[in-house]
Amino acid sequence: MKTTLELSTPLLEEAKAAAAREKTTLRALVEEGLRVVLDRKRSSKRFRLRDGSFKGGRGLHPDFAARAGWTKLREAAYDEGRGGE
Repeated sequence: MKTTLELSTPLLEEAKAAAAREKTTLRALVEEGLRVVLDRKRSSKRFRLRDGSFKGGRGLHPDFAARAGWTKLREAAYDEGRGGE
C-alpha cells in the first residue's frame, strides 16, 4: 500500500544516510522503525502506584492527644536514640 509522509528535512536526510549505511531502503527502515515503536507500545505496561494510605482510624496515641500539642510530639521524635543527639 502506498502512502505519503511529511518528514522534516534533517530527519529524512538522516534516515536516507542510515538506510545507505545499512544497505537497505528507506521504506524498509521506516517499516522497521514503525514495528519497533508499535511493539514497544503494545508490550509496555503502565506503571500504577499502589495505594499506600494508612487507615488507622484511631488517631494519635493517647500520649500525644491534641491537648499535649506539637511540643511533646517533637520532643519524642527527637529524643536520644530516635534521631536526637
